[in-house]
Amino acid sequence: MLAPERHELILRSLRRHGRLRVAELVAELGVSAITVRRDLAELDSAGLLRRVHGGAIGTSPEGRTASGSQLTIGIVVPSAATYYSDVIRGAEAMAERYGARLVLGVSGYDAVKEEERIERVLGIGVAGLMISTALGDGDADQLGSRLDAIDVPVVLMERAFGFPQVAREYDHVRTDHAYGAMLALRHFVSLGHRRIAINLQATVTAYWLRRGIEAAASTLDVELFLSPVDLPAHGEDPAAVAQLDAFLAECESFGSRAVLVHSDEHGARLVERAMERGLRVPEDLAVIAYNDVTAALAVVPLTAVCPPKFALGEAACELLLRKLQSGPGPVQHLSLLPDLNIRTSCGAAARPSLELRSV
Repeated sequence: MLAPERHELILRSLRRHGRLRVAELVAELGVSAITVRRDLAELDSAGLLRRVHGGAIGTSPEGRTASGSQLTIGIVVPSAATYYSDVIRGAEAMAERYGARLVLGVSGYDAVKEEERIERVLGIGVAGLMISTALGDGDADQLGSRLDAIDVPVVLMERAFGFPQVAREYDHVRTDHAYGAMLALRHFVSLGHRRIAINLQATVTAYWLRRGIEAAASTLDVELFLSPVDLPAHGEDPAAVAQLDAFLAECESFGSRAVLVHSDEHGARLVERAMERGLRVPEDLAVIAYNDVTAALAVVPLTAVCPPKFALGEAACELLLRKLQSGPGPVQHLSLLPDLNIRTSCGAAARPSLELRSV
């Protein structure tokens, strides 16, 4: 059977049933699953149907299928709290504008659980998927063929996997965290700090922060010290206090009165311990935190680098929905710049204003 004949039979069956499954088409047409998926991809590209996991549905404008049901898309993230709560809200707001339904899966930063969540969300029959994987860019080779096996459009969030870790390029929307690190260090320099201590937690974001720190070391006239101490985010027990004291001792030995800390909670606890030891913030120790989720609530409100979390969720969702609406197009890699929210912990309460002068 030639491809045009198969396409006509597929569309005729879709008009009858409103939804098709690959397994059923294989039996009906007497061809392989690979052939069916290729046919569905071609019909999707032509705007004649919309591929979903395991099959296809009819299309109609404004986020609805041909049968009148709401278009459903999935989002799988490591956490539904703190950082990712704003990402989810942004995606949800964009989905509502398109009249689409958003289904959430949460992995808890567990790669095995993540695979289960992805399968569960795909099993609902979503037309596309947004994913922020439990694995970071530095661990992309562990993904293997997991991403490549997903048979609906995928948009990555806060991840930038590509060849050779995965077989094909993926659309992604991510924060330029390297720029965020540079932004923080540049602000310290503007305040006269030349020796800066840095403490990063073992997070996915740290991979990119280190890149920004390396770039800063070569472009700014500063000395940087990257501490190996594992700072606690909270706790009054002797072990936690000892870690905080060890880091403060490193700062004193290095001659640094400026500290970049990832994340907000670690920065807030460091400030508390510094004040318990009689240090003044920001006079004796200036602190910038990274993430800006709870930084403003610290005992001394923390200056913080703020990734555009809500906007990132919006952008990823819009990219996916437009791709579903208009069909395959060029792969897009979107990079969003974070901002710096200046508060008390650096000794500068506001940004210097820009003056417009006539010449």
